Amino acid sequence: MKATLRYLAGIAGPSGFGSNSTAEHVTQNCSQFLPSNLTALITGGTSGIGAETARVLAKRGVRVVIGARDLRKGREVRENIQKESPNAEVILLEIDLSSFCSVQRFCSEFLTLNLPLNILINNAGIFSQDLEFSEEKIEMTFATNYLGHFLLTEILLDKMIETAEKISFEGRIINVSSVIHSWVKRNGFCFTHILNGKNYNGTRAYAQSKLANILHAKEIARQLKARNARVTMNAVHPGIVKTRIINKGLITDSLFFIASKLLKSTSQGASTTCYVALSPKTEGMSGKYFTDCNETKCSGLANDELEAQKLWNNTHALLQKRLHVAAI
Repeated sequence: MKATLRYLAGIAGPSGFGSNSTAEHVTQNCSQFLPSNLTALITGGTSGIGAETARVLAKRGVRVVIGARDLRKGREVRENIQKESPNAEVILLEIDLSSFCSVQRFCSEFLTLNLPLNILINNAGIFSQDLEFSEEKIEMTFATNYLGHFLLTEILLDKMIETAEKISFEGRIINVSSVIHSWVKRNGFCFTHILNGKNYNGTRAYAQSKLANILHAKEIARQLKARNARVTMNAVHPGIVKTRIINKGLITDSLFFIASKLLKSTSQGASTTCYVALSPKTEGMSGKYFTDCNETKCSGLANDELEAQKLWNNTHALLQKRLHVAAI
């Protein structure tokens, strides 16, 4: 109840920010702490909170690489960013996160640019009311929201570690999750059933993918700590934002008018991602879950280290089998 009242009132938490804070507000003093030539890679940066995240990071002097499924939309976003910030460097690369081949090709193209990689924001996400499958015959929501980002992170992780060894700024990886992850119960989180879409329900599939995003962040954070790497990984809940995903079924049309009064704007929704990405206050924090720019509790299942390790092992084994490689 206290958390709900704090959200509705926009009361700031320990970070000094709250639910009403915008992405520009939470990063306005960050530039003085940032080294030059930082590079951030953002998936799903062509609309919604992804586009706003790209805009604000570019405004703070960060080189932005946008992974886009729709390059036309990507060019529009780049044009808008550069109108506002003429010196901004925005690079577009095509990616379809539901396709392992596309993710591999994207990573190859990015690495060929020989840029540093300081910040990786796994932001892209879909919601589908109907059961669909990726080209690898995997349920589409899980393939896009979780598996594609898992593979992307695995391929680029060494680049991030290498980059962080050369400058003062630690590498930061952020998975955009959702409070909806807490709807998933332990007996409803079966890897095999999720892959094949058994007893499919769109909202449940979305919640499962967002639970997987948090478990992924916690397990990679553990691995990074074991490697003594100067890279952190966290998960964020952006809030319930007025986006196309909401309109497509997470809130029914009959409730939308009432709910819209409680929804965040896009700029408010991007604030937590931008805060975790740039703020000196989040330095060294890893394996955490943030809401309204403050660390908060996730569900018991999302906080289960054994569950996180099991999911990582299952995912790694799946990718090894599907990609026919000894390691990824």
